[in-house]
Amino acid sequence: SCMNQMILPRQETLLLKKEMLILRIELEYMELLFTKDQEEFRKEIKAWLKKNTPKTKLCSFDTPEGFEMHRDWERKLSEGRWTAVTWPEEYGGRGADLIDWLIFEEEYYLAGSPGRVNQNGIFLLGPTLIEYGTREQKDRFLPAMSNGNEIWAQAWSEPNSGSDLASLSCKAERIGDKFVLNGQKIWSSRAAYADWAFGLFRSELGSSRHHGLSFILFPLDGEGISVKPIAQLDGEPGFAEIFFDNAEISAFNLIGEQGQGWDITMATAGFERGLMLRSPARFKATASALVNLYLKNKENTSSGIRGRVVDCVLDAEAYSLSTYWTACKVMKGRKIGSESSTNKIFWSELDCEMHELASSLLGAEAALGVSDLESKESIDWIKGFLFSLAGPIYAGTNEIQRNIIAERILGLPK
Repeated sequence: SCMNQMILPRQETLLLKKEMLILRIELEYMELLFTKDQEEFRKEIKAWLKKNTPKTKLCSFDTPEGFEMHRDWERKLSEGRWTAVTWPEEYGGRGADLIDWLIFEEEYYLAGSPGRVNQNGIFLLGPTLIEYGTREQKDRFLPAMSNGNEIWAQAWSEPNSGSDLASLSCKAERIGDKFVLNGQKIWSSRAAYADWAFGLFRSELGSSRHHGLSFILFPLDGEGISVKPIAQLDGEPGFAEIFFDNAEISAFNLIGEQGQGWDITMATAGFERGLMLRSPARFKATASALVNLYLKNKENTSSGIRGRVVDCVLDAEAYSLSTYWTACKVMKGRKIGSESSTNKIFWSELDCEMHELASSLLGAEAALGVSDLESKESIDWIKGFLFSLAGPIYAGTNEIQRNIIAERILGLPK
């Protein structure tokens, strides 16, 4: 097995402390007993993060200044080979397994380290290239991705094909050793300031739905490519529209075979909805912060709030245990298939629930705009709340994920 596991058939008390024991929750749980090597790995990353994590929070990476700050942080991570711990060592990784990655993520969030501006590259495109890319493509793109020199955006959605990705119409015409791109992408995350993007294009004339699609990489500053930032609810451009006007892209940038794009994209979507993009450490950190917020404001809350906070803590812990279980299965050769849709629904709705509760605990402050707030904690919660609303939409809307679960897991008719 990938780590020692022991089921304890007894009741344990989860103590949530704030100067004194306040909340007591009895639950039966699974205790994970890590190997000696895994514990040593945890100590190594804990020590490095303690020494190197910025003492003050960086500006938002949805601003020009903050984007470059986060790029510099990716470079700092790269110096310690912490950018992509699961990647092969030759490309800047540590060759670590998924359990080590989950341990890394736990310590990363506990340390309050900065958000990952290159998460589209490191956690989505990187694993895709490692699985489907040629040796030359890996040599070209992975090192620059790992060291922060090239930050990546995701370019899948189009104005008339958001949730229904198979209906996309953006074209890639093969002419000799080049593709000529025409059309438009929208809601491309990080594209406002990123260097490169990966996208899905219709490369076979007359094809429809899942057929005739190709997975192509392109530079965002290329000739014939223009980028128009899109403001989020908080006013910062976390997304962008991308327009292609006879943009010529080298065929070297085609990942896999021409027409294989749908299968490759579904593999990338599995990384996104399943293990890699939203680690459980992120939600456990939010749940812990929610408990602290409750303890500070519990005198002014309704009786039902306490139970909902407890549910969030338990759900975050359940998601963590489930992810460790899934990681162990993958390490034994299993693939993440349609069940990744259940993960996506769970973490996105949990994130919404935790931030809605935080808004309730903040009271009248939650009705103010970010610019009107003075408390850093309140600003973080309100920004988090606004971002959480996008969770059930990006990475495939939860409505579509429920259809996938119904058809491919439960075998229900369309």
